Amino acid sequence: MPNPHPKDPLHGLTLENILHKLVTHYGWEELGLRIDIRCFNSDPSIKSSLTFLRKTPWARKKVEDLYLWTVADEC
Repeated sequence: MPNPHPKDPLHGLTLENILHKLVTHYGWEELGLRIDIRCFNSDPSIKSSLTFLRKTPWARKKVEDLYLWTVADEC
């Protein structure tokens, strides 16, 4: 079965899954240092972060880029 989106490494991943993986890998403190946004540094939670990231394209892009960099670094 061919992959319908071979050029999109994020295809099939939800923002919530990406965020869970980053928090598991880095923890909230390190994540807040790598991407300096309030939802990671002040009383962080998955729910508040998802709300912010869904409304803020530049922040979502940073999270997705960090995820891709992290996944590439693990290979």
